Amino acid sequence: MTGRGLQQRVEMLLKDAFEKRPDLFPISLKVGSDQSIRIILDGDNGVSLQDCMEISRAVEHQLDREEFDFSLEVSSAGATALLELPRQYHKHLGRTLEVKTEASEIKGTLESVGEHEIALSWKAREPKPIGKGKHTVRKEEVIPFSEIQKAKVVLKF
Repeated sequence: MTGRGLQQRVEMLLKDAFEKRPDLFPISLKVGSDQSIRIILDGDNGVSLQDCMEISRAVEHQLDREEFDFSLEVSSAGATALLELPRQYHKHLGRTLEVKTEASEIKGTLESVGEHEIALSWKAREPKPIGKGKHTVRKEEVIPFSEIQKAKVVLKF
């Protein structure tokens, strides 16, 4: 079977596995020409090693090694991975994100996640409206998912 046939078979197996685990979802699936399968997961409550093993078994145990000479890797998206799906934002409420759009780059706290957008807030130093010096103001911006080019969680150490 071709790499495309293997990809379709894996997609079908993943669909079944995710129906049993609706808290998990795929970020990417790549099937190489050498029949290497790489699956990256995320979950509404994070992803554990047990979750990766469960999805791995759901795929591996349904593929025939006589038909496919494959390798399989299942991993979580990771703390520093880019946020690629709107569903990923919910678990990061209250965390600091770096969001790049065509117009700007914003680093702020994720305040809310809507159906079509996110809201970030941050503090900025601006000139006082009257007199000399600066004062701290709270800024907020609503950014539609369609305008986000890149978004990631900023880790604090």
